[in-house]
Amino acid sequence: MLSGKSILITGGTGSLGKELTKIILERWPDIRRLVIYSRDEQKQFQMAQEYPDSAYPAIRYFIGDVRDLERLKRALTGIDYVIHTAAMKHVHIAEYNPDECVKTNIGGAENLIKATLESGVTRVVALSTDKACAPINLYGATKLTSDKLFIAANNIKGSKDIRYSVVRYGNVMGSNGSVIPFFLQKRKDGVIPITDPTMTRFNISLKDGVEMVLHALENAWGGELFVPKIPSYRILDVANAIAPSCEHKILGIRPGEKIHEEMITISDSFTTYDLGKYFVILPQVPNWDLIEYIKQFNAMEVPNGFNYSSGNNDSWETIESLRELIIKHLDAEFKPL
Repeated sequence: MLSGKSILITGGTGSLGKELTKIILERWPDIRRLVIYSRDEQKQFQMAQEYPDSAYPAIRYFIGDVRDLERLKRALTGIDYVIHTAAMKHVHIAEYNPDECVKTNIGGAENLIKATLESGVTRVVALSTDKACAPINLYGATKLTSDKLFIAANNIKGSKDIRYSVVRYGNVMGSNGSVIPFFLQKRKDGVIPITDPTMTRFNISLKDGVEMVLHALENAWGGELFVPKIPSYRILDVANAIAPSCEHKILGIRPGEKIHEEMITISDSFTTYDLGKYFVILPQVPNWDLIEYIKQFNAMEVPNGFNYSSGNNDSWETIESLRELIIKHLDAEFKPL
């Protein structure tokens, strides 16, 4: 799929960007160019130690911000595919710095759409979050707006051969700022902070997140929002998997947090289809033949009123399965304390 292609990853030095880089370079050694676009020179310097251009001649490191339209245009020269991961992602930081979050998450999306429409890019996949579904915090609201912008971009492309799609998923296991590395650190203090003992979240590995992005790149017709079928976990189970002997300190929910996260609302259900491994929320007015789409992907309509929440999921991680995942993905020497 990516043989001979040029790909640009915005926010390419983040957790998902690095995993994308690893898998793309392993799976498509004949890729023409892989551009890591981000604004943090130190992270680019560190990543270049792991993936030097001397060993990986296709890789390029490009300092730039998605807020800078002209820089994006320059970076997109000769690019075929774009994977958009750049965002402000911490809920409490976005609440305290709302204008900065809007500039990056919404303004950055607008800039990328404008820049790709003026380039030879043919595929754009933008990353979303479960917090964009029925958002109650600014981060979620900006990502919902970003989702809408990318989906609507398919209506303004004219005759250009370009397709925009979105992937949405929950907490990425082991990513920067996620709960499992945080608890692994806090257990050294003997106390695990818990926001609410009834809290649940979706869980996905970095590898499964990458596979979903690649699925969208290869299969999107334009305007889809892909949602994975993944398990949930209870926050108390995560704490007990990591540190069963530690005390729990209940802090209460922080501003902008939910007890349970959603990825598909009841309102979304009227345009949601089951693809087997994934759900897909289709645009209300697609610019392609819906009947042909359903036939090609064997898509099945979900029941009206369907809702996909971490609290009502039919698949759950257990304490034991969480420990196995930590050993497999984060720390082969892990032992609960």
